[in-house]
Amino acid sequence: MDSRNVTVVDRNCTNFNSVFTRQVLPVFYCIICVCAFILNGFAAWIFFRVPNSSVLVVYLKNMVVADVLMLFTYPWRVASDLGYGGLKLKLMVCRYTAVLFYLSMYTGIAFMSLISLERYFKIVCSTSSVLSHLQRVTVGKGLALLAWIVMIIWMLPNSILTNQSIPENYSCMALKSSLGRRWHDISVHFNVGVFWVAFLLIMFCYTSIACHVYHSYRRVQQDSSKAGRRSNRSIFSLLVVFFICFVPYHICRVPFTLSEHCNTNYFNLFQIKEVTLFLSALNVCLDPVIYFLMSRTFRKSLMHKLASVNVKNRKSEQSSSNL
Repeated sequence: MDSRNVTVVDRNCTNFNSVFTRQVLPVFYCIICVCAFILNGFAAWIFFRVPNSSVLVVYLKNMVVADVLMLFTYPWRVASDLGYGGLKLKLMVCRYTAVLFYLSMYTGIAFMSLISLERYFKIVCSTSSVLSHLQRVTVGKGLALLAWIVMIIWMLPNSILTNQSIPENYSCMALKSSLGRRWHDISVHFNVGVFWVAFLLIMFCYTSIACHVYHSYRRVQQDSSKAGRRSNRSIFSLLVVFFICFVPYHICRVPFTLSEHCNTNYFNLFQIKEVTLFLSALNVCLDPVIYFLMSRTFRKSLMHKLASVNVKNRKSEQSSSNL
């Protein structure tokens, strides 16, 4: 399909936007943007004041970075959806912030799978001397760097190849060169593959941990299995966030991808896709729950900060009452 036909198709497709996608969803994005800014700002402030004492802390810190980058894209999307900024802002969203959004989302998914794998090794395979090497902080840093490099290599061409002149009415695909559209298809399939590999890995790790904790509880009743059951609850929180935020979008993505060229079901699929994409964006508000439940260092630092704030408030109240 040549660029002229793609533009015609894209112009027709832009008519499938609705009041919901152009006016209601931006309000919801604004709400989660404010909430996520507070939560992730606080999480970053705590996490990056503590040392990399374990592989888990390394992965959680990288999740914070991915969430902050993802959060950075929301204001641009909201402004563009509400019609501010004109064609130049839409071009910036298509070329840069939309690419950064998906880069951050799938990198975060990759770190969720690495966290699940780390918990699996820590709980189920704790006696293996070979697997214990994977618990080293240096190995964790290397895997984290590898995850970022791989995702950047796959996603960066989507920005570089969005290089066509701006038509009056367009969608992001109309701005891509023919090579850019082919690379877009390749990167979409790659990202979906990343999700399903992460999904299978997380399910395997969670099932194995749940079985291990159950058998441990049956064997020694209560005392020895408390730590294991706490780990089970923490990774369960990761599984819940993963299912709420990412599974609906990727289930919807299959029929939507098959209907890219505006068939009769495109309108309904587009609305569903936008709603499930919003659930994926909600991830930046729910990840701090994972940090709190999984990282003892994060919990202790949080409680210490809250206690310090309470002490300062009491002192200020006492000083005010003495005046």
